[in-house]
Amino acid sequence: MTDPTTDSTGNTGDADTARASLEALRAEIAKAVVGQDPAVTGLVVALLCRGHVLLEGVPGVAKTLLVRALASALELDTKRVQFTPDLMPSDVTGSLVYDARTAAFSFQPGPVFTNLLLADEINRTPPKTQSSLLEAMEERQVTVDGTPRPLPDPFLVAATQNPVEYEGTYPLPEAQLDRFLLKLTIPLPSRQDEIDVLNRHASGFNPRDLKAAGVRPVAGPADLEAARAAVAKTTVSPEITAYVVDICRATRESPSLTLGVSPRGATALLSAARAWAWLTGRDYVIPDDVKALALPALRHRIQLRPEAEMEGVTADSVINSVLAHVPVPR
Repeated sequence: MTDPTTDSTGNTGDADTARASLEALRAEIAKAVVGQDPAVTGLVVALLCRGHVLLEGVPGVAKTLLVRALASALELDTKRVQFTPDLMPSDVTGSLVYDARTAAFSFQPGPVFTNLLLADEINRTPPKTQSSLLEAMEERQVTVDGTPRPLPDPFLVAATQNPVEYEGTYPLPEAQLDRFLLKLTIPLPSRQDEIDVLNRHASGFNPRDLKAAGVRPVAGPADLEAARAAVAKTTVSPEITAYVVDICRATRESPSLTLGVSPRGATALLSAARAWAWLTGRDYVIPDDVKALALPALRHRIQLRPEAEMEGVTADSVINSVLAHVPVPR
């Protein structure tokens, strides 16, 4: 195993140490966010796969706080952009600014130059601005005035959207949805979780002051690098590869869909399953790993027929039906 330089969290980047540190994230983030363990796991999986995440939930379920707490616990830089109808691409990527002192143009980096970019309500900005993120998400760089400028590593876009309020929104095109590794749904809390949230606020919890809440770095870039190297060595048998392909091909034959999962979706599902297998302590992938990540990896890559939607069919129900019918390898 490699043994990178110790980072400021005190960890050396050993793979076993990295796994223990990433497992500790749940407890650390729980100091600020009640519940939402699946979303925390999904964000960690995306970081390990160098992917991006679409967070969907009604306002007020701590989507922004979740990303900020994750950045604090991983000692990563984070920035937030509120997407609005008048937001310009340069507001995200940065632009050339004229400096009168030097009589020359210099590049002023935009908020995309960070580790965790929270793109809040991404569907409220026009397609031109939405597409400004495409190069950043896919190529890990921004091109301004013909000059490519690399983004920091790690780099993750966590984009949020409201599932119930569509007035004045610009739905993400299929090509951009396909660039997100996972789509995570952030549910309303249970009754007990909501009571815990109110008790915390009554006790003086301030969501804008994570240090006061006790959130501290428990992992760092060295841990992520070691974890990524270990995930890359996680074994995938030919039977598991065929299982992933069969699941994705079955969505293309579903009578409820006009669009099934693309080969990029199959690759995303396999990558996410490998990361999940490693996080759970194995160096090989089993069918349950694929099943565990099928919904978040595929739900945003399929398109329902209008008549199916009218009958109450959902993307998740179609995927669950496919999982129930595709033979599981032994």
